[in-house]
This record gives sequence, C-alpha cells and structure tokens, in this order.
Amino acid sequence: MSIQDRYRLWSENSYFDEETRLELKNIIDPQEIEERFYTDLEFGTGGLRGIIGAGTNRMNKYVIRKVTQGLAECVCDQGEEGMKRGVVIAYDSRRFSPEFALEAALVLARNGIKVYLFEALRPTPELSFAVRYLQALAGIVVTASHNPKSYNGYKVYWEDGGQVPPAKADQILARINARESWLGIETLSVEEAKQLGLLQIIGQDIDEPYLARVHELVLYPELDKQKGKDLKIVYTPLHGAGNMLVRKALAELGFSSVTVVAEQEHPDPNFTTVPYPNPEIPATFELARKYGNNLEADLLLATDPDADRLGVALRTPEGDYVQLTGNQIGIILTYYILSQKKALGILPDNAAIIKTVASTDLADQVAQYFNVRAENVLTGFKFIAEKEKEMEEGGWGSFQFGFEESYGYLAGDFVRDKDAIIASVILAEAALYYQQVEKRNFFAVLDSIYQQFGYYLEDQESLTFEGKRGKEEIALIMDSFRNLDIHEMCGILIGRVDDYEQRMGKDLRTGENYSLKLPRSNVLRYSFAEGGFVMVRPSGTEPKIKFYFSVKGATLEEAEDLLHGVKEDVMFRIAKIRAGEL
Repeated sequence: MSIQDRYRLWSENSYFDEETRLELKNIIDPQEIEERFYTDLEFGTGGLRGIIGAGTNRMNKYVIRKVTQGLAECVCDQGEEGMKRGVVIAYDSRRFSPEFALEAALVLARNGIKVYLFEALRPTPELSFAVRYLQALAGIVVTASHNPKSYNGYKVYWEDGGQVPPAKADQILARINARESWLGIETLSVEEAKQLGLLQIIGQDIDEPYLARVHELVLYPELDKQKGKDLKIVYTPLHGAGNMLVRKALAELGFSSVTVVAEQEHPDPNFTTVPYPNPEIPATFELARKYGNNLEADLLLATDPDADRLGVALRTPEGDYVQLTGNQIGIILTYYILSQKKALGILPDNAAIIKTVASTDLADQVAQYFNVRAENVLTGFKFIAEKEKEMEEGGWGSFQFGFEESYGYLAGDFVRDKDAIIASVILAEAALYYQQVEKRNFFAVLDSIYQQFGYYLEDQESLTFEGKRGKEEIALIMDSFRNLDIHEMCGILIGRVDDYEQRMGKDLRTGENYSLKLPRSNVLRYSFAEGGFVMVRPSGTEPKIKFYFSVKGATLEEAEDLLHGVKEDVMFRIAKIRAGEL
C-alpha cells in the first residue's frame, strides 16, 4: 500500500476509533503524514519504541494489537501448555501505558492465552522476575524507559525472564509482517477474559517474593539493621514505577532515613518537573539536591520511569552534590562486591562479571586483580542477561555482577535485566559499609581505585536525527567512519579497531586481522594502545547516533585533558563528514 492508501485506511475505516480518525484528518502537513505512514514502527531489539500518535509509524493501540497478535501466534505455536503458562504484563507511568497493557492482555486472551496483568504500574525488573517466578512463557512491559514524554514502548521477554532472544524475535517479527492487513484483530472484553480464567490480576503476591530475593543479596545484614538509619538518603522515582519497591526494599533492611522528593513521588505521564526523566542528566537531580542540602543527605538516588536505571549523586565535604557517571557507579559496585565477598570467603573460584563493550575497561582491571573473569558483550543489557544464562547453563562461570555505562546494574540470578531496586540496595549498603567500617566515602574509594589502576574517565555524546532523513544521516556518519583510515585521535595512538558489523578487527600495531566472536552489530570501537577507547553506534531504540569516550591518564588532570581533546577530535570529524569534506 502507498503512504496515501495507508492514510486513507486509518482515517476512514470504521475499524479505527473516532479519535484516531479525527486526529489523522486534522493533519494538514503532507510531511507529517509521510512520517506517520512511510513505514511500520520497527520491532527491533525485542520490542517497539516510538512517538505516541495515530499511524503505522507511531505508538497506538492498533500497533499494539498487531504486534501482540504476532506474539500470540508464537505462544500458540508452543501448544496448549505454552498457552496455559501464559504471558505476564507490566507497565509504567507513561501516557497510555495502562491502556496499551490492557489492550495487549485482551488480544492475548482472545487467542486463548492466559494473562497475568499487574494491578498498577511496576518496574521492568519485577516483570522479568515475575516471568520466572510464575513460570510463564513470555512477558510484556509497556514502557519507553527514560525517553521524553511523547514516547512509549513495548518490550517482549521470554521464559527465562530475559528480553526475547534474536531467534524468537525474528519469529515474532515474521508473524507480524505476514499479516498485511491492519483490520480484524479483535479483543475479548475484560469481563469475558476473567470469566474464562484467561485474565488474572497480580500485585503484592509478586512484590513480596521479589523483595525477599533482593534482600538475600546484601552482604552485611546486621550492619544494615543496626546502622542503616545513620545513612541519610534522598530518593526520587522521577514520577515512575520505582517509588514503592525502592522505599520498601531499603526500609525492610534498616535504611529508615530515606526522604522521597514529594514533587516527583507520584506518577505523572508529563514528567512536569524534569526536561525528560533520565537519571543520567543533571537536571533530574535539581529537586533532590535541594532536599539533600536541607537534610545534609549522604546520597541522592534517582530511578527512571520503569525503575531499571539508577542515578547517584554524592555529598562533597563542601556540602554540594556531585553526580557519578554510570561507569563510576559500576566500578564502585564491582569493587565492593568482589572485595567484600573475597574478605568474607564467599567469592567463588569461577566468579565472573559481565559488562558491555561501551563500558569502562577499568572493570576488567579490577576483575583481574581479584582473579575474576570479565566477559564483554555488545551494548544492551539483554546481552549481559544472555551471557549470565550461558554461564549458568554451561556451569563455567558464577555470575557476580553486571553493568553497562548507561546506568544499568544487576546482581543475583532471579532477574534477567538491569534492576534499579537491586542496585539501590547494594549501593546503599556499600555506602554504609565504607562510612561505618572504613570511615571513608565513595570519593575516597574511587580515588584509591584510580591510584591503583589508572585514572579512567568516560563520557558520551549523542546526536539526534529524527525521521526518515535522520536515518540516512546516521547511516552516512557510520559509513564514513567505517571507511576512514584512523590511526590516532588527538595524538593518542589507536591499538585496535573492531568492526562488529563485519565481525572483524585489526591490530594497527602489527597489521594483524582477527575475527570477533560477538554477534553482528553496527558498532565501531577504536581501542587506544595505552587504555581507553572511542566507540560509535546507532541507538537501537532512539533516533540517535551515540559516541562513547574513555581515556586513561596517570593523573586526574591528565585524564581530563585527554578526554576533552578526544571529544573535540571526534566531533570535528563528524562536522566534516556532514559537510561532505570527509
């Protein structure tokens, strides 16, 4: 069908509700119609993410229906047992999240599939836990994570609690694409689904066993119980799903001095107090800082709308707050877990950590020091979860901790995705341990790590290119970098270049080519000879191209200068590429 045929179908056919048809008929800009209908919203990296609105390239209930019908057919392929095991559905605080979740539930029920639907918003990691705990075949979470308020999304999980693996995602996509018509996908009513036993509402019956497993991860429960009240924490859920579980998890362990940012405590789909609800950006901590200053809090914690990412800011001796990077949080947690498990005599001989290739190589150095295996995977927490499963099933590694630089962390074996509740608990305990036992704060801990292994500093830049033309711009930048023969950046020699799209690497010092074992992905990584890297890749969930920077210096000042220089070098190259000069 042409763009105009699609537009006429959606704006005229009575299958689409009056609100949808009216929204489309009121569009007067032909380019807006093209953007909404030139393609279908892409089912990639285990789900969808897009701007809310009417059209095939937008997030709406009809797109939800079509995608869910594809998933339903794959569930039905597993026979009656798979249909009885069913699908768990959770959602966050975004616009239409409850409605999209219910729409998916009722499409599944229409196909005879059992559905477990959370009674209210819940974190993404709890959805992962629930799939495993209920022994369901699959899971869905309606969320756009930390994206702007205009977005929503839909992520699919499989029976191990991890995001749907590539082979299964391909099967779902094939079913979605096989259905050419947007019409005729129907739902059951809520009453009928309940009467047939196909819709079960869940909530506290999942919360309690989930929190029980979270509590098992702490290393010093008696210290937490006795001294937890002495650690002053300010917490903001950023209007999202983390509020209840983060507070409950901390309180039950003994962290009773937790103050919630009242203005950001309750769900708000417009996220009115922040530019957008991403704990990576400093603006999300603006209100928390005010609370912290008034209370002289030790820690500021922020979770994103679906509570799978955690941001942290620390109180300085001068009374201000400094936000940690995702890599710094990951290093603190890695060091704390490995060092304290070793001290307690509970670090397994085959212990392993997992991180992404976009995350700091300092973690590899720390792991090596503790004689712990470090596995590197592609960007995206699903790959960390897949590697954890591979270790578990193969019996060749005992997973201790996993992280990615974009504020995602995981410990334990009962969740297969990044988990801000788990991270909040372990981080609070680590802060308490260093405060009470070693009489130092996280700044001192980080500095001692840097002194031992080198000053690694990281940063990231993202360029946003919306729509069809944006995709072409991103492709141009990637192709140009791939074709450039780059041997240094800001005078720092590059030791290796890894092209994960070609699954080939080259050692620039020897000229040797080698194969890469990780799956094919549109990623380029330039590793500096003396430590650190630059990495470039398009985002799998947003209209962005991302650049990751990591440098290693002998001192903090040297590392800061190197980081500034490398970033300037790369941004200059991008400007020349876009101007057609490279």
